[in-house]
Amino acid sequence: MQGVIVEFQYGDDFDPGRVEAIAHEARGGFEALPGLRQKAFTVDQPNRRAINVYLWDSEELARGFFSNELVERVTGLYGVRPTVSFVEVTELVDNG
Repeated sequence: MQGVIVEFQYGDDFDPGRVEAIAHEARGGFEALPGLRQKAFTVDQPNRRAINVYLWDSEELARGFFSNELVERVTGLYGVRPTVSFVEVTELVDNG
């Protein structure tokens, strides 16, 4: 399983309400997305950042989704360029 961590680091212009609104609007586009197991939208107010965490079935699907065009699009949406990190998920506990 492949994890992807997308971090948007803001400065003094951080607006948690704006980030939450983006998440609310975007949520539907990720439901039933092939290969995406889970996605979490998060807000870290004390550190002025938003972090989105994805769990994908495979690295190929994850890397295929995160194209340069997508990164440019979300940069415009969030107002800051994200850092995108690909990580291997070795174990997952899901108590849901």
